[in-house]
Amino acid sequence: MNKLSILGIFVADLAFFGKIPKVGETILGQDFVVGPGGKGSNQSVAAGKAGASINFITKVGDDDYGKMAFRIYKETNVGSDFVYISKEHNTGVAAILLNKDTGENAISVVPGAAGALTIEDIDNAKEVITNSSIFLTQLEAPLDVVIHALKIAKENNVTTILNPAPAAKLDPSVFPLIDYFTPNESEASFYVSGDIANKDDAEQYGQELLNLGVKNLLVTLGDQGVYFQNDKEKHFEPALDLGSRVIDTSGAGDAFSGAFATALCEEKSIFDAIKFANTFAGISTTRIGTANSMPTREEIEKLI
Repeated sequence: MNKLSILGIFVADLAFFGKIPKVGETILGQDFVVGPGGKGSNQSVAAGKAGASINFITKVGDDDYGKMAFRIYKETNVGSDFVYISKEHNTGVAAILLNKDTGENAISVVPGAAGALTIEDIDNAKEVITNSSIFLTQLEAPLDVVIHALKIAKENNVTTILNPAPAAKLDPSVFPLIDYFTPNESEASFYVSGDIANKDDAEQYGQELLNLGVKNLLVTLGDQGVYFQNDKEKHFEPALDLGSRVIDTSGAGDAFSGAFATALCEEKSIFDAIKFANTFAGISTTRIGTANSMPTREEIEKLI
């Protein structure tokens, strides 16, 4: 099986359920859960559960939240040889406010130890990246570290995926390093001259994103589906119709990214990879949590 490497952050998700308060408002919440999170970590767990041979590169603190990370990686077959342990930093945390009725969420992330990842850390993990067929990363880790890792992957003919979350200004030289650019609608809007909210908008601004230098564009549009475009073709994959079964959309984008990277590792066609990832992400929205909501390979095979 082709190998997948992912660079990103692990944080402990502190999830508060109830109405999302306005600025200055205090409310009584309904529930509270602590679980594993962070985009790169969630994507790694998704890939592990989807069946990938996966290694994750990150940094955690020498604390209980850091131990939580290693437990989830062991349970989900995620390689953790390059999950560095810092004695100087606490493991990162994310505060997630979630409305159970609508599935809407608001998130604040403090990267902690993962924000202290260095270029030297990436150089030490270089072999993991160069021995992969796919390398996936996001923009939660320090930007210079992310770009350094993308350059290593590209120089060694490894296919790259950048999930630009959270959206951040990138030097024009970075975009040609990206084989698959996978923003959601708000992230995509950051890189173009207008707002992207639906398939028509994604199609209107798709070429503008390709003109930046990325080779393939996938815009995830939440409950609408996924829009794909490259220089040769366009494709729209509608979301699964899950209706009232949707209870928590946090982590759905990570579920998509991890499953999509897994499908590419298995050399599925781009359209089959999108369908596989779309189904995987859809199921994750029917469960509470981020990493803990990721389905198994068997569940996906049944639906597809």
